[in-house]
Amino acid sequence: MNGETRAEVLALEGALSFGTLAKVMAESQAYSARSDLPDRLTIDFSAITDVDSSAVALLLEWRREAARRGKGLYFVNLPANLLSLAELYGVTGLIQPCRA
Repeated sequence: MNGETRAEVLALEGALSFGTLAKVMAESQAYSARSDLPDRLTIDFSAITDVDSSAVALLLEWRREAARRGKGLYFVNLPANLLSLAELYGVTGLIQPCRA
């Protein structure tokens, strides 16, 4: 590689809730198993329709996995209710949206 940083944007859609968590986790694991995983991933939440507390746990898991792999991970367009839940649990600093 020529020293370029590879980046991608992943746009999520629909609900992030207990009902969808298993499916989203399976998709996440398949994505992270790619041999061409980008150095920087931005996850866009603009099309998310509903969240519950499981979404906070999911974001924290994604953050841990990115750190374990040495990858940059950024969240953008986080819904206000997701930020409120993160504040309630005291983890806002871990999922703060990127202002890039």
